[in-house]
Amino acid sequence: MTTAQVATEEPLLKIRELDKHFGPVQALYHVDLDIPPGQVTALCGDNGAGKTVLTKCIAGIYQIDHGQVSWEGHPVHIHNARDAARLGIETVYQDLALADNLDIVQNMFLGRERLRNGLLDEDSMERSAAETLSSLRVTTVRSIRQPVASLSGGQRQSVAVAKAVMWNSKLVLMDEPTAALGVVQTRMVLDLIRRLRDKGLAVMVISHNLNDVFEVADNIAVLYLGRMAVQDKASNFDRQSVVEYMTTGGLGRSSGRPAKDS
Repeated sequence: MTTAQVATEEPLLKIRELDKHFGPVQALYHVDLDIPPGQVTALCGDNGAGKTVLTKCIAGIYQIDHGQVSWEGHPVHIHNARDAARLGIETVYQDLALADNLDIVQNMFLGRERLRNGLLDEDSMERSAAETLSSLRVTTVRSIRQPVASLSGGQRQSVAVAKAVMWNSKLVLMDEPTAALGVVQTRMVLDLIRRLRDKGLAVMVISHNLNDVFEVADNIAVLYLGRMAVQDKASNFDRQSVVEYMTTGGLGRSSGRPAKDS
């Protein structure tokens, strides 16, 4: 495998030779990955390829068994989600991890509530929540005090993303952000991903939907059976080549593109 340099500048996140085992089962083998700042990187792969495991390693949910991780050019060790958050890595999981019984503001500050004189500083939290939603142009919610249970799928995804970017994040990891969304709500989320990039954030999106991938991704990385099959600029792929990498780990001669050798 050859990992193409997807940007001339130093990657925000650089992973080299990452291994992850679960008992006798090896989930990731010598994975290399570069995530440039201010760009969208799509992580593709078939079911069981290792996408979620790799994402959770970056997010600090799983600890890597072997390999090097660099952040902004410096070696780092991410032992837990708090370490990731301190670096500026926030994750929006597929289940969104939102509390239905709480309103938007309460969700955005859940576990990070602001206090003033020993009491919740509701005004400060409301202002910050409103500013973040406004900066992302999330305008469809009726009120920032409405319960999350009352939101549509696209609105829930928007709140989860706003919650992630509120904390000076530099990299937002998104796991299947458009899964189970309709056309209009998918458009809302894809526009939101573009706005994150326009604000200078790096975004890594796990997605099975190649239409979405080619619409927003600057770079594409494909995992195959726990190994990084290829990583390159999105403009160097078409749908057929991505599917081939996902299903076989390489390119056949019929595709007209040379396979990338290890």
